[in-house]
Amino acid sequence: MKTESSAAYIARLAITLLLITAVVAAALAAVNSVTAPKIQAINEQKTQTAIEAVLPGGGEEIAFTDDTGLVSTVYKGQSGYAVEVTPSGFNGTVTMMVGVDNAGKVLGISVVNHTETAGLGAEAASQGAAGTAFRSQFTGMSGSVSVTKDGGQVDALTGATITSRAVCTGVNAALNAVAKLG
Repeated sequence: MKTESSAAYIARLAITLLLITAVVAAALAAVNSVTAPKIQAINEQKTQTAIEAVLPGGGEEIAFTDDTGLVSTVYKGQSGYAVEVTPSGFNGTVTMMVGVDNAGKVLGISVVNHTETAGLGAEAASQGAAGTAFRSQFTGMSGSVSVTKDGGQVDALTGATITSRAVCTGVNAALNAVAKLG
């Protein structure tokens, strides 16, 4: 029986591992090339749906430079603006669309994407009674928005104060962006 040297054994294991990882990487790249356009189309559809939900008639994207890093995109329509904001929630960013009319009042909020805790922070995006009631509080608001714990007028979601504060931060960023646009 022939024994292999330690160096040859290690080299054989390294080459085997390299080949396996190369095959897996190629497979992942192939899957990504097939799914990327579909994912992009779904995300664009979600964005358009969110714009329509907060700004009747939709809007066209306009240039806007944000100093806070919270405003991603601004869309201008006949009756106001739809502002895409990404405040930090409990488990990550909460991507949401905020509609603001030409007078600087909130028309509505639509949560596009989030990673908040199910049953708690995720309620901000739900279509259930709690989520709808939470989001509807913002309609008609202007100026600075905050939760009642911070002296504001927004009732936080039960057990999800951080998410509620994140939504308020996003709404404030949208209101400030529209105020800068005039």
